[in-house]
Amino acid sequence: MNRYSRTHLPDHTLLRQMVANAARERGITAEVLADLAEVDTRKLYLPAAHPSLLAWRVGELHYSEDAAAKRIQAARTAREHPAIFDMVADGRPHLSAVVLLAPHLTPANAAELLASATNRTKAEIVQLLAERFPRADLLTRVEPLAGVEQAVPPTRADGERHAPGHAGFKTSQRLAAQASDPVPPARVVPLAPQRFALQGTMSGRMHDKLRRAQELLGHAVPSGDVMVVLVRGLDALIAMLEKRKFAASQKPGKATHRNAHPRRIPASVRREVVARDAGRCTFVSEEGRRCEARTRLEFDHVTPVARGGESSTANLRLRCRAPNQHAAEQAFGAAFMARKRDEARRRDAGRRDAFQERHAAHERERATAAAAGTRSADVIPWLRQLGFRADEARRAAQACDAIPDASLDERVRHALRTLAPAGARRCEVGPSGPA
Repeated sequence: MNRYSRTHLPDHTLLRQMVANAARERGITAEVLADLAEVDTRKLYLPAAHPSLLAWRVGELHYSEDAAAKRIQAARTAREHPAIFDMVADGRPHLSAVVLLAPHLTPANAAELLASATNRTKAEIVQLLAERFPRADLLTRVEPLAGVEQAVPPTRADGERHAPGHAGFKTSQRLAAQASDPVPPARVVPLAPQRFALQGTMSGRMHDKLRRAQELLGHAVPSGDVMVVLVRGLDALIAMLEKRKFAASQKPGKATHRNAHPRRIPASVRREVVARDAGRCTFVSEEGRRCEARTRLEFDHVTPVARGGESSTANLRLRCRAPNQHAAEQAFGAAFMARKRDEARRRDAGRRDAFQERHAAHERERATAAAAGTRSADVIPWLRQLGFRADEARRAAQACDAIPDASLDERVRHALRTLAPAGARRCEVGPSGPA
């Protein structure tokens, strides 16, 4: 007999069995969440050569992405609020409720909010959260009907958009000025072997860039086929990113391994390591499984630089961030690495603050020049970067008002000639560099 057949059971037996199995299912779900929370805490997915807990759930336990993501969020929420484990085991609330409540739970409101969500449907919980945690109104949108042109207006030379009624005017508009409304992410759907459908929403800026690319490729791609243009754009982007990250080059220079700083990896070494490791994380679990990650890759020193390791091909390997950080914590201790990461965050924050302060200073100088009636205020930041005082830069910028139609490069050169001492040998320098 088929063990999953229920045709032989009387109604009352089937219902009693259904209730018992549902109770067992809820209890098992709570146990799974507890296990999952501890696996997450210990990062046990890393020794198994998975870059994330989600990848481990999908790859090792064969959950779907959605089911795995829901249980991970529920497990992490239950770790913060342990009462959830018992509540899930009792069926109050269900997993979807825990996921919906997760962003709003705090130590102060968790017990009351979880109790309020007991025995409620998803729709009822959404309504409950809307009452407890009201959000701002959505932006009003006017959507075009099917068949109505939706092209974003091309930008004129003066930077203004074409007026309504023009063939390029955008029919769909937002009624909140300068506000951004999130749009659904683009989707890539398989259609047939090696054929995919791409569906998404372009911003006005992206549409303008696409139109410009079509114009520039007018001879090579007369049809303006969007997919051909996108392929060419991706080719250029990939080449640029591979050159920046992995020193990829069609005409690599002569290999040199002379290195003043032990952490600096020569371009030739980066190319060799990427080619050897096939652009993929090299971490291998004890069972022999190699990590499949190809994103967020880092060059990892087999023997750390702090312990005398060199930036050589033999001492470098590709690792994705999670195993790389895990290996560093094993080598130097979790507390040490946490302190180093905190120092790096503070250092990066300091750099951002310094940049913002410089930008604010430039803006103040522009405002001061504008208040003084200087039309060529955009010259001032370049002069300041060259070491001239603020008063000198303003005076030279005012001299550029006599040539308002000149390019920025020409106005900077004119300002430098104004500032140069009589008879001094001048170096013609502009925003684009020495002439």
